[in-house]
Amino acid sequence: MNIRRTVLAFLGTVGLLLATAWPANAYEPVNIVHTEHVQAGPYSLTVGFSTWPIRAQQSLDFTFIPEGGIEGKSGTLTMTSPAGARQVRPQPLARHPRKRDVWGLDIKSLQAPGDWTFRFKLNGPAGSGAGELKNLQVLEQPGPPMGLSWAISTVPLFALIGIAVVAWRRTRGRLVPA
Repeated sequence: MNIRRTVLAFLGTVGLLLATAWPANAYEPVNIVHTEHVQAGPYSLTVGFSTWPIRAQQSLDFTFIPEGGIEGKSGTLTMTSPAGARQVRPQPLARHPRKRDVWGLDIKSLQAPGDWTFRFKLNGPAGSGAGELKNLQVLEQPGPPMGLSWAISTVPLFALIGIAVVAWRRTRGRLVPA
């Protein structure tokens, strides 16, 4: 009788593990709400944005879709900020982590408002080509200024430190043996 219970408990546990072991769809799919087109030599490239208009310090997804797909092609991206600061080196275009059939950047934010420039260099069966997406308008950061946000978020920390100091001072005399 005990062996039967043990076997049933084991089979029940295995059944629960198998029933809940399917891959979870933890991330929502990438929804492209705005696109821009760039001609990079012989390649037509569609740049997609998951949020529009773009705001500084706001995370969003970028997708880069060459006409005919990404198979047999490679490329790099260089982003230039409004202040003219370029990346140290161009970054290779890699598959988007959640939309594997295109190149992309996952939850990337642009740090400063103003006109940004994306420069693309693509290589493929039709040769190599370069193109730019100029004057990509990035608006001011949403919400309060960063300093104010940090100041407000540290209020609970300072309150906790104050409570700890008061508790320590009140119990300090009681902890000393008489």
